[in-house]
Amino acid sequence: MVDRTRQPHRGRARLAVLAACLVTAACSTAPAYVRPATPAPASYKEADGWQAAGTNVAPPGRWWEMFADPVLSGLMTRVATRNQDLAAAVARYDQARAVARQARADLLPEIGVSADVSRDRVSAGRPLAPGSAAPYTVGTVGASLAYELDLFGRVRNSVRASRADAAASEADVAAVTLGLQAQLASIYFDMRGLDARIVLLRETVEANARAYTLTDTRHSGGIASGIDVSRAQTLLSSARAELSAVGVARQRDEHAIAVLLGEAPAGFTIAVEDRQLAPPVIPAGLPSTLLERRPDIAAAERRVAAANARIGVARSALFPSVTLGAAGGFEAVRGSLLSASNGFWALGPLSTALAIFDGGRRRAGVRRARGEYDEAAASYRQTVLTAFREVEDALVSQRLLAAQDRDQRVAAEAAEHTRELALIRYRDGAADYLEVVTAQTAALDAERALLTVRSQQLQTATDLFRALGGSAGGTS
Repeated sequence: MVDRTRQPHRGRARLAVLAACLVTAACSTAPAYVRPATPAPASYKEADGWQAAGTNVAPPGRWWEMFADPVLSGLMTRVATRNQDLAAAVARYDQARAVARQARADLLPEIGVSADVSRDRVSAGRPLAPGSAAPYTVGTVGASLAYELDLFGRVRNSVRASRADAAASEADVAAVTLGLQAQLASIYFDMRGLDARIVLLRETVEANARAYTLTDTRHSGGIASGIDVSRAQTLLSSARAELSAVGVARQRDEHAIAVLLGEAPAGFTIAVEDRQLAPPVIPAGLPSTLLERRPDIAAAERRVAAANARIGVARSALFPSVTLGAAGGFEAVRGSLLSASNGFWALGPLSTALAIFDGGRRRAGVRRARGEYDEAAASYRQTVLTAFREVEDALVSQRLLAAQDRDQRVAAEAAEHTRELALIRYRDGAADYLEVVTAQTAALDAERALLTVRSQQLQTATDLFRALGGSAGGTS
């Protein structure tokens, strides 16, 4: 005799076993993600023993304000809204977000509706039920549902991968923005260095013109030789030629800035301005914080996460895919279509597919996904190492350029004093014009070198800001 009181308990037990099997199966086949380990020193080697503390810092993301140049600040605002490379990066980010939304849609069932009206005629000589020919009209209205049971995480890992790709694309936008800002600042400071050289050369041309006039007058009076006049003419013409060459380089910088701003160079002008900017003191902070600030590091790390999730997608192909289907609606050849008697429904199919033999194609896909992960992890580690190198390069350049600036300033002052003494000696007849030429050339070279060093200091500060991820190390 069958004990029917135990049947409900057996049914619940079977359901519990089935649910446990589904829970066990419905797990991710991707490896647990861990950010790849990278070497991070306790401090920067080139930052020890020289950086000042308590320096002013700009608001996060507005590092250029530390240079206190209103023209540069205005250009930075325009590059963030008009540059075409940045617009392309934003468009790629929009594409990545759309792909992520497409992947998330697979988490939900796909529901469709349909309506059909057809006019048919059955044959009088049809098999099994011959009779008279008869035309009829069939109307059908229905809905269908299809849903993949994500037992092995294919859909979920696809969503994780697409979300990580979208986050990487977002970080790419930040990296492009920072790169364009740094490029703009570097060109701008180069242009301002050329402005200072233009002012210097204009003054040099005026001084050489006066010297030439003096020499020519002395020659007319029989005091100076024709060689002295030729030497004075050489200095004057050389200064004028260099002024033209510097003007060409300056215009090229201005044209480059116009293109960065998304404008045609023909309608873009920045006035020549001899304004000496002092490079800010930039605290580098700790190397460990660099991993959080650099957008290119963030992008590389998110691509590692995406590659890790795609291992799960590839591994899920080794397991069966299960899809649930359902359909329902109304069908009638006469009378009211939307009536209970004309309704139909179907639950299924509940289909399961598993390839038994594929020549190793799916396992090769898993190996490929693992290889892509290893590649992404190596690229991430290399990005981190490159970031540390760029910071160290900028720090050592900043430190040594500061020392070079001090020495070159002393050299320029000494050369200027020598030039003045040479002119006095020449006027007094105590020296020939060759001494004046030598002193003037040395003074111009020293002043030119000093301007170059100061321009390099500003550009190095820009490089350090970019290497630090767009903020000083003392900021978060």
